[in-house]
Amino acid sequence: MDFGLVLQTDPPAAKVVELMQRAERNGFSHGWTFDSAVLWQEPFVIYSRILATTDRLIVGPMVTNPSTRTPEVTASTFATLNEMYGNRTICGIGRGDSAMRVAGRTPNTLARISDAMRIIRALGAGEEADLGGTTVKFPWAPEGSRVPVWMAAYGPKALKMTGEEADGFILQLADPYLTERMVKAVRDAASAAGRNPSDVKICVAAPAYVTEDDSPEALAHARDQCRWFGGMVGNHVADLVTKYGTHSALVPEELTDYIKAREGYDYSHHGRTGNPDTAFVPDEIVDRFCVIGTAEAHIEKLKALRDLGVDQFALYDMQDEKESVIDTYGARIIPALA
Repeated sequence: MDFGLVLQTDPPAAKVVELMQRAERNGFSHGWTFDSAVLWQEPFVIYSRILATTDRLIVGPMVTNPSTRTPEVTASTFATLNEMYGNRTICGIGRGDSAMRVAGRTPNTLARISDAMRIIRALGAGEEADLGGTTVKFPWAPEGSRVPVWMAAYGPKALKMTGEEADGFILQLADPYLTERMVKAVRDAASAAGRNPSDVKICVAAPAYVTEDDSPEALAHARDQCRWFGGMVGNHVADLVTKYGTHSALVPEELTDYIKAREGYDYSHHGRTGNPDTAFVPDEIVDRFCVIGTAEAHIEKLKALRDLGVDQFALYDMQDEKESVIDTYGARIIPALA
């Protein structure tokens, strides 16, 4: 199992770079960031610095979208980074929750994401791509360049498209039951499309908080540090409920039931500890969706996810013990799963 670190690009940018360097020293293979131009600093500028000061780390957004950055611009940025630092980039892509809504726009359609994945992958590899009637190619793209495109998904249509078209699947929650169900949907779709299901990499992304013991006080603090995640996932779940209803056979109640008490969401607190709009998220959801507790508890849950076919665990590190969590993963948890 590989490990990734996920950060927001809050200033100072130098701190983001420092944490990514720390992650590489501790055995992490991937460095991911949020991509929402209004809420955080520009990630691709920071990627260049991360790549210049690390040796092996693969960097990319979790996730970008095809509207705030058009596909050819995204592909050009990745191909440029590949020319500068080798093939050490990866493109996570999705509908664009915070990036689009903060700017007053509607998240992207699946059709637009499908076009974007095709264009980014082709142009990033120095091949031709049709932009909708106009065929273009980067004459300067480095030979051998490649940009894997991993798609974030929850709903049945998005899971199907991920299996059919994407290089990887990003699932933003660490619940074993839902992971098993959604990984199966992606792999079944890949198989039906004539693809080798194992070619679609599986990445589970969720907050992780390591406690010294499993006392009620320690676990309560860990839950409060990670409760924001249930609110973030809840934005996507609310869209699914709007589309499919609350009792649809296509969307499991284990995913949708908890948002019944959701009243709204202010993106100025998005992805942050203490988010006041996530009070509706119960402890049970924090425990299911996140990875909290002692190092031994992390190892146990991550082994269960690995057994379900998860290739990478990407750790959201937005809490009060960023360095400690990275170091504990490097010293105790990654060696047990590598």
